[in-house]
Amino acid sequence: MQIGPRYKKARYLGIPIFRKTQTQKYAIRAQKKAKTTGRRRGKSEYGKQMMEKQRARHSYGVSSGQFTNYVKKALQTKGDNIRNLLGALESRFDNVILRAGFAPTRSASRQLVAHGHFCVNGSAVKVPSYMVGVGDTISIREGSKKKIVFSRLDEELKNIQLPAWVKINHETKTITIAGEPSVEASELLFDPIAVLEFYTR
Repeated sequence: MQIGPRYKKARYLGIPIFRKTQTQKYAIRAQKKAKTTGRRRGKSEYGKQMMEKQRARHSYGVSSGQFTNYVKKALQTKGDNIRNLLGALESRFDNVILRAGFAPTRSASRQLVAHGHFCVNGSAVKVPSYMVGVGDTISIREGSKKKIVFSRLDEELKNIQLPAWVKINHETKTITIAGEPSVEASELLFDPIAVLEFYTR
């Protein structure tokens, strides 16, 4: 969970990780700063890789230790390392809630999960890092359906762009994992190759 001045963190990383801070006003200030700031010494290769690692973990809202574990597991698993890493990150319970449009921000999705508002295959799960799998069904807990946080869900779901591996039943408000979690390179806010190079240098 991100704690501290979000605006400064977003500005440091240079990517839109916090939707509430990086508004049009933020963009204008960033442009002005770029024009007034003098030439800076370029980062070393190590520095660039470190920055990509920071962008990656903040993109998914995980701690440094958690992210390191994801990378280690991805490197130890057979197959494409990048696909392994992104698949694990996308499989996080809080990430699925965000991708499905059931929460406006990543911090909100984490909070909703931690407060027990969702069930996986009928059982309540309160762990944001819980890994969902193909065929799993996520539903809003019966006692939470009338909560104000879900009052505009029908309207919000009309505008959401779902990833191919996530399906929603609009009538029952359930999410189904229809395939292996993945994300297109063009949608990423970081360079996964640089991230893996940082850990394997």
